[in-house]
Amino acid sequence: MRVNGKKVGENVTLHSGDEVAFYMTPAEEALRAYTILYEDENVLVADKESGVSSEAVFRALEDEGERYFIHRLDRNTEGLLIFAKNREAEGELLSAFRERRVEKNYLALVFGRMERPADTLEAFLEKDGENARVRINTAGRGERIATSYEVLEERGETTLLKVTLHTGKTHQIRAHLAFIGHPVVGDEKYGDHAKNRALHATRQRLVAKELTLGGGILLAYLDGKTFLSQKNI
Repeated sequence: MRVNGKKVGENVTLHSGDEVAFYMTPAEEALRAYTILYEDENVLVADKESGVSSEAVFRALEDEGERYFIHRLDRNTEGLLIFAKNREAEGELLSAFRERRVEKNYLALVFGRMERPADTLEAFLEKDGENARVRINTAGRGERIATSYEVLEERGETTLLKVTLHTGKTHQIRAHLAFIGHPVVGDEKYGDHAKNRALHATRQRLVAKELTLGGGILLAYLDGKTFLSQKNI
């Protein structure tokens, strides 16, 4: 990266009029930000790469035609995003997410062994906008959340989980699992920094693996259809 023609290797303060140039290797340029898994006249399902914002995927797709934003994934979470391709589909998808008629399952690699092979966790999530994070509590502050998990595999000091979101709040999976003492491997915001460094994990091991749609009129043909990410942990 260069700022005003000068190579920089650390954080710098930018000022109005500064020129920033970012250089990538041919290998980096060849990397895709997403893969299209499904597309018809109403919806498009993309498999997002880790390190790419949902907004960047949307902007790229928008260049190819009419697209409408439905939901987001954290930048370092990879996996499924669904977009609408017309206003009617947008309305039905937004209603389905709002009314919890969309089932969302994730894969998460966490530190430690779970106390139970499966459980549903309930708590409250409070947003801390100033620090761009959320805080979990059981004292009733904020919005009620519910997160289910199932142990898929124990891998030494880590455990692979299938996680189901019953409420889709900001950073819910990462913060909720960290709250019970099992942070997601590679999570720098809510995780264990020392353990992350020991495993050389710089991005959270979290995949939006399954997305199942429910209901709808225009999208009735997709009722019960499950989309699967090609990503694994």
